[in-house]
Parts: sequence; structure tokens; C-alpha cells
Amino acid sequence: MDSISEMISVVNGIVWGPFMLILILGTGLYLSAGLKFMPLRNIIKGFKTLWKGREDNGQSGEISGFNALMTSLSATIGTGNIAGVATAIFLGGPGALFWMWIAALLGMATKFAEAVLAVKYRETDEQGNHVGGPMYYIKNGLSEKWHFLGFLFALFASVAGFGIGNTIQANSVADVMDKSFQVPEWVTGVVMAVLVGLVILGGIQRIAQVAGKLVPFMAVAYFSAGLLILLMNFTAIPQALLTIVTAAFTPVAAAGGFAGAGVMTAIQFGVARGIFSNEAGLGSAPIAHAAAKTGSPVQQGMIAMMGTFIDTILICSITGLAIVISGAYTSGESGSALSVLAFNQLLPVAGEYVVTFGLMIFAFTTMIGWSFYGEKSVYYLLGQRAIMPFRLLWVLVIPVGAMTDLTFIWLLADTLNALMAIPNLIALLLLSPVVFSLTRTYFKQTD
Repeated sequence: MDSISEMISVVNGIVWGPFMLILILGTGLYLSAGLKFMPLRNIIKGFKTLWKGREDNGQSGEISGFNALMTSLSATIGTGNIAGVATAIFLGGPGALFWMWIAALLGMATKFAEAVLAVKYRETDEQGNHVGGPMYYIKNGLSEKWHFLGFLFALFASVAGFGIGNTIQANSVADVMDKSFQVPEWVTGVVMAVLVGLVILGGIQRIAQVAGKLVPFMAVAYFSAGLLILLMNFTAIPQALLTIVTAAFTPVAAAGGFAGAGVMTAIQFGVARGIFSNEAGLGSAPIAHAAAKTGSPVQQGMIAMMGTFIDTILICSITGLAIVISGAYTSGESGSALSVLAFNQLLPVAGEYVVTFGLMIFAFTTMIGWSFYGEKSVYYLLGQRAIMPFRLLWVLVIPVGAMTDLTFIWLLADTLNALMAIPNLIALLLLSPVVFSLTRTYFKQTD
């Protein structure tokens, strides 16, 4: 097992090295420039489009554009917003938060392009449901010599889901429930398995219904609680922002339990954990957006890009600012324990419950959202017959994740995330002329 871990560590160092950072940030910058920074110029319009997306517009698709975003957000708003941000700051210093912001702002264009292509090149399966995502826009948008990328994406996504979207989520909740309320890990695992099973066995419509109600509630609740904490410590915010920006460009010295971090480390962990959180470029979210009731790929793209803004610029910033303001990142704690410590310092007693409750709901919705991504990836590889066995396996693995040491799983999931992203980012670059053309046409017709 040690030799396997060492091998994956080597691969992880390669796939999350300078090449991947350049590919992720470079793709986002290239798409942003090609779109003339349309996502950044249209944030308010994006929110208006998102709100209109609640309506049933009579277009083909299984779920509303709003619920498609809620389904994708159910998968992205998870432990990455609490444990992932904390880990990034612990390993990369306060500057990692700055690079998370940069990756997110550029990632809005990436997420926009993913959704545009997902709707443009989606198909209809044997049940009459729309299916799409990177494997389909590779298959239907690129020549046959590139089709192997679609197979690789589906393969990596179907396996990665059991890490990023299942066992890691269950383990994080079980750990915090055990530490905060002394609930045995196996009890948490079984309860979560039952709840997730009740949702995912109903397919995309039930997943979307649950996500459409739960995600807005949990996002607003966590953001509001975090905002209250920041308002109570308002005078410390300017210094925290200065620390974040300064640390993004200069090495940070060791202090307390913090080992210190260089600029490259801040960039690496900021971008990697940012992608883990908002999934821009990962290729997962367009699988949900392909099921949206919309006649306009660009309109759904505008809804999709708001997911990255909500996830990282709003929610991750709450967690990150609390950690920096409190100085808890020098304590030696990491992951969700670091977030709990920071919130408790700034809001004694209640802070722990804010993080614990947020983590529980975030992880639950991530598991139901990622089950859909994994299911569609398995469907692409093996067909309709594989869906029910996949759903059952997904539920059965949850208690195992809750009770297992996941150091190896975290490493494997991190590596598979990068391997998912590579074929997707290549496809986005190759299909970028389609995205630019559809966007120009749309705005000429609507302006």
C-alpha cells in the first residue's frame, strides 16, 4: 500500500505541477479574453438570468435552468468550502486565498464555456432524458481522433466521484460529528447512506427537487452566519485583506503550527483547492447543465458561470477570511478542525455549530450531486444497465468512507481531479471558436 501511495504522490506532484496550473489558469484567461471578459462584465445580468431560470419555459430538458445550477452547486458547495479552504491556507498560507479568487474569476469563463458546449452537443438517452458533458461535446464536437479524451474523462470521473463526491464527504461529516457531538462514525455513515439513497434512487428529477430547495437555504444560511462574524470583526478585515494579498506574492514565515509557505506553494494550493471547491474546468458541472430546460446554450452558460462566483467569491471567502482574521492557521490544525477553531474564536460556542451544520448539509448535497455525475459517466461507458448497480454501490460505500482513514483517498481524489480536468480543458480550447461564435450571436440578438 505504501508503494502505491508513493506512486500516486509522484503522479499527483506531476499533474498538479506547473503544467496543470498553466493549463487551468491559461484556459480561463484565454476564454475570458476571447469572450472579451463578458462573464466579469455581466455578473449582475448573470444573477438576473439565474432568477429567470426558475421558470418553466417549455423548452426541452428535464429540469429548470435554476435547478440545473442548484444541482451543480449541490456538488460544488461541499467540504471544499470549509475543509478545502482551510487546508489551502494551512499549506499555502493566507496568499492561497488570493489565488483561489483569481482562479475563480477566470474560472467563470471556463464554467460558462462548459455549459454552452454541454447544451449545444447534448444527446437524448433511451429513457428520453438529455445527457451531456465533456464526453459528449468531445464526441459530437471534435473529430474522431479526439474521441479517446471523452472515454478518459468518463473513466476518471466515474472513479473520482467515489473520492471527491462520496467517501471524503462522509468522512468529513463523521469526523466533525464525532468531535462535536460524540456520535459514532458508523452511525453517521449509516444515516447518511439512507438519506442519500432515498434521494438518488429517484433520479435527476428528485435530485434537482432536493437541491433546488436545500442549496439556496444552506448557502444563504452559511453566508449570513459568516457575514455576521465578519461584521462583528469588521475592523480586522482591511488588515486581513492586506495579509492575503501580500502573502500571495511574498513568502510567509513559519509561525506556531504553520510551517511557512512560498509563493509557488500558495499558487499551487490556492488553485488546486479552488478547483476542488468550484470545479471550474473539472468538467463535472456541465453534466448537470445538459439536463436544463433551455433553448439557448449561452443563456444556460450565464447561469452556470454564477455557480463559480457563488461558490468561491462568496462562500469560500467567508471561511477564508474568518481563518485569516482569527490567525487560527498558525495553530497546527488543518481541514474542518481549523475552520471550527477559527469560527469558535470569532463567535464562541455558536461558531462550532455554524461550521458543523454547514459541513453536514454541504456534504450531503455534494454526495447527491456527484452521484448524478458518476452515474452519467458510467452510462457513457457501459450503458443503461449499469445505472442501478452504480446507485446501489454509491450508497453502500458511504458508511465505509465514514469509518476509514482517508489520507490515501484524499491523495487519489486530488490526482483524479487533475486527470479529469486535462481532457476537458483540451476540449474547451479546441471548441472555443464555437463558444465565441454562439456568444456573439446571442448578444447581437438580445442587446
